[in-house]
Amino acid sequence: MPHSASPAGRPSPASRTAFVAGPRLAGWVDRFAAGHGPLEIEDHDDGVRLLAADGATALLQAPWPDDGRPGRGSDLVERLASLASQPRRIALVLVRRGGYAVAVASEGVIYASKTGSKYVQSRTAAGGQSQQRFARRRSNQAGAMVEAVAEQARLVFGGQAFEYILPGGDRALADEVLAHPALKPWAGLPRLAYLDVADPRAAVLKKAAADACAVRVAVTDPPRT
Repeated sequence: MPHSASPAGRPSPASRTAFVAGPRLAGWVDRFAAGHGPLEIEDHDDGVRLLAADGATALLQAPWPDDGRPGRGSDLVERLASLASQPRRIALVLVRRGGYAVAVASEGVIYASKTGSKYVQSRTAAGGQSQQRFARRRSNQAGAMVEAVAEQARLVFGGQAFEYILPGGDRALADEVLAHPALKPWAGLPRLAYLDVADPRAAVLKKAAADACAVRVAVTDPPRT
């Protein structure tokens, strides 16, 4: 992957995101320190920040707020790992132009789910009447997808108990689904951080269910010289 240039002409440090299950977090932090040097560990409003001796950083974020149930441990990493290991139930709404998946999961286990295929055309650079016809067709396809996904979500969520909703995939489509009247009974539930996923198929949903219950780790490599 190419690096963008900094104002001084140097390439910007590369960054990436990973998901680490609570029981594996301490081992991940140990390996990060082994690769980058001794760590400073700080408590930030948006998570636990690791600053390594070589300049690499990692921001560790819990999958959900403590909501009066904080994690236990003698340090920040232990408490974060403990919090992420709590068995909390999440509803997932994953939507992209090529398909959708809705599910209820806890600790990476899917308790109820539905995946399906729909299609919304990509944008086009064409102009004039062709562009207008395309825009109407695309809008109709998107509307049909939102209706279908909202109805499937209603069926999956009914009879299931969960605390949070996690949207993923295409932000606009996921937001439209969650705003649909069919999902009004769950409109008051808190939403977790958006999850970037590929077209939701069974394998994608399985990974998303695990990631939804894991610590989100944003790593930035050391500055390049």
